Amino acid sequence: MKSFEALYSELRQKVAESDPDSGTVALLSHGVHGVGKKVVEEAAEVWMAAEHEGHDRTADEIAQLLYHVQVMMLATGVSLEDVYRRL
Repeated sequence: MKSFEALYSELRQKVAESDPDSGTVALLSHGVHGVGKKVVEEAAEVWMAAEHEGHDRTADEIAQLLYHVQVMMLATGVSLEDVYRRL
């Protein structure tokens, strides 16, 4: 099991290393617009899973949404601390 903080750290490392096999690095190459489209898509999938697919599928979709939100954080230079100050 991975925490929100651990995932963010892992993603930052992949980006810092510019891992050519990383899906995160590839997604970031599409910029804020490309990442934003994935965030919106995943948010819709969370909603649909919650409405029609049950608990486990909803949890899967929320995990994917959190991942894509963290990629957006990286794309825009928003840190965990920036977010936590606003919670």
